[in-house]
Amino acid sequence: MARQKSEDRVGAEGGVMPAEPAGSSTGGQAKAIPVEEVAAQLELPVATAENPRGATRAAAPDRSGAGQAGAPEATVNAEECTPATMEEVARRLTSALQNVARNKGAPGPDGQTIEELREQWPVICPKLEADLIAGTYRPGEIRRAYVPKAGGGQRGLGIPDVVDRVVCEAVRQVLEPLYEPSFHPSSHGFRPGRSCHTAVAEAKAHLEDGYEWAVDLDLEKFFDLVCHQRLTAKLAQRVGDRRLLVLVGRMLKTKVVLPDGVVIGIDEGVPQGSPLSPLLSNVVLDELDRELDRRGHRFVRYADDANVYVRSERAGRRVMASLTGFIERRLRLRVNRGKSAVARPADRHFLGFCLRRCPQTGAVEVLLSERTKRQAMERIRKLTPRTWGGSLASCIARINVWLVGWHGFFGIASASEEFTLRALDAHIRRRLRAIVLRHWKRRRTIARKLTALGVARHSAWRQVYAGRRSTWALSHSPAVDRGLRNAYFAKRGLVSLVDRHRRAHEDIGVPAQPQLALEWG
Repeated sequence: MARQKSEDRVGAEGGVMPAEPAGSSTGGQAKAIPVEEVAAQLELPVATAENPRGATRAAAPDRSGAGQAGAPEATVNAEECTPATMEEVARRLTSALQNVARNKGAPGPDGQTIEELREQWPVICPKLEADLIAGTYRPGEIRRAYVPKAGGGQRGLGIPDVVDRVVCEAVRQVLEPLYEPSFHPSSHGFRPGRSCHTAVAEAKAHLEDGYEWAVDLDLEKFFDLVCHQRLTAKLAQRVGDRRLLVLVGRMLKTKVVLPDGVVIGIDEGVPQGSPLSPLLSNVVLDELDRELDRRGHRFVRYADDANVYVRSERAGRRVMASLTGFIERRLRLRVNRGKSAVARPADRHFLGFCLRRCPQTGAVEVLLSERTKRQAMERIRKLTPRTWGGSLASCIARINVWLVGWHGFFGIASASEEFTLRALDAHIRRRLRAIVLRHWKRRRTIARKLTALGVARHSAWRQVYAGRRSTWALSHSPAVDRGLRNAYFAKRGLVSLVDRHRRAHEDIGVPAQPQLALEWG
């Protein structure tokens, strides 16, 4: 792979070079170039589907956010914009510890828990501050843990020691105010005041403007393939404290302890699990945002999930080919061609949702994706096992916690998704009926309990003893449905997704028209 000249230089410890102050000369021979001009020089006038003649460099792109449909403005407190120095990192260690303790988390390779660190903090903090300022601090190893991915496979997480997480959080608090105002308005991942909901709202606005084809870009193993040299070079453009740059370089190259105890070195990538990783990922992908903005594309990005919206399928295919080359040759990342596609937004999964224009009204609807529906059904099965040995109240309390959180995220779906939510409610109640029947055990007991709940005696006994029916088959019989009706579970506190969704959409209704007072003569 071709190497850029700027990447062949020999860096200081940690793989970085100290940043030159703006306006100074390098070796007395060349004039320093501001960061904005460096970024402009790196842009290539590539022809795109939206601009066949290629981009010009007559004017820098407007990154203020004006005209970005549905994109909120950057929210950074001016008082938090402090110099990016190691002294500032040391000053924020105590507040960083509070954030790490709030997020909880498992211990790293050294086995130290958050509670143990808080007890020893009065002794550890002064020494940690001195080591950071002197530049002698060395991060510990990272423990690798694997968690299942929603789409199949496993995702590798890196769990640093608790002390290292505190240092990473302090570094994040110092660097975030420096970079947050310059990030593109269409970037929504891991940023204050933004979320998946704001990303979906902006994508919906693009569809309403007529951009009804999506170029869905999937970056293959993004967090494992980040080029350290490019990342540290980008940080050096704004961070002038060499000690801080060296510290970040050491964190990137920390060794990893695998589950079988083998220790391996890391030459690329950022560990998923570190408080600093989300910010570093946005720093890396901000170059992609700049390129998309320079080309005039409508796009939405949440971390490594990016959708570019165009007006036609033909334009989408050209954009896909052009951006794939830019990402792989320029950013040194890989595009997963098996998961990336050019399609209608209704056929793609974006942050758990899909977007569709209603054929009757023409309005853009936010719907649940098929993957989200499958995952919800699988989660319900795990929360309501047929062999549940606890009480019905404890099972309902457990599933209520999940229902409230699930609807808190997916509740932005349009009111037309009520049919899907009703099906989920019905599936939950049937599984609870199967649990109740299993608790009642014998058929004679089931018939007597149903009769006590108001079911006709002959109907209850006949349906319970009709053939060799399993508990699951019996849970949907008419007698069981009448005895264990919806009100039976509502009385015991079961949350209804349909009721919560209706209440959430009541405040979005059309306001009443004012009445005009007419005087009759």
